[in-house]
Amino acid sequence: MKKIGLLSDTHGHWDEKFETYFASCDEIWHAGDIGSLALARQFEVLKPFRAVYGNIDDTAVRSAYPHTLRFMLEKVDVMITHIGGYPGRYNPAVLPQLKANPPKLFITGHSHILKVMYDKKLECLYMNPGAAGKYGFHQVRTLLRFILDEGNIRDLEVIEIGKQG
Repeated sequence: MKKIGLLSDTHGHWDEKFETYFASCDEIWHAGDIGSLALARQFEVLKPFRAVYGNIDDTAVRSAYPHTLRFMLEKVDVMITHIGGYPGRYNPAVLPQLKANPPKLFITGHSHILKVMYDKKLECLYMNPGAAGKYGFHQVRTLLRFILDEGNIRDLEVIEIGKQG
């Protein structure tokens, strides 16, 4: 069993609340637009950290983190990329891979819109944690926590960490 803290679109913003919200987590995952390598290092100090780079990330972040991550954890096949779209409107760049070999859990960022939905066609759970940073059109900063356990994804929590501004 692993408890995961998931966020995206921090755009270089560190919030002390991250330490509190991720204290009970085994790993922290970031779905892109980290904002700086210094910010990524702050997460790495807290917990084991997995991340992908996003469209605003510089060459230092792009050198440290991949465009797409695909891995197994607790018998759950996970795929993370920053710009992935969502069920029914996937990014054409990832759609062939999703159709050919759908993961059990597909995570994206980029939209700043918190969305969790099940894709019946791909038999895949889709998650976008919204945006945890202060830049963008979103009104409330959000993140997700959930548990992976022997092939199951359970106990999903949506956490509002404050207003955007």
